[in-house]
Amino acid sequence: MVFNTGAALLDGIVLAVVSREPEGTYGYRITQDVRYALEVSESTLYPVLRRLQKDGCLECYDKEYGGRNRRYYKITEKGVAQLNLYRSEWEIYSSKISAIFENRSS
Repeated sequence: MVFNTGAALLDGIVLAVVSREPEGTYGYRITQDVRYALEVSESTLYPVLRRLQKDGCLECYDKEYGGRNRRYYKITEKGVAQLNLYRSEWEIYSSKISAIFENRSS
């Protein structure tokens, strides 16, 4: 992708991806789902997951899978509220950008 993405957009995408699974989802799967929209490495994504956890937007737990522990991330109520804010801000932002690209006035 030729557009740079800010931290808020990445946070919003991560929260949206995690929110799709009521019981949470694991890091590798989150990376794969985020890569649908953005080219991001695991080394970029894991600090985002840790920060969102520290901020109270995600909680994590370990679960055994195939003889190993897998870390799962689940969105919290605070995370849902933050995701809703990102969604509403994205609607405003993206409609303004689309208007410019499509040569429409707002």
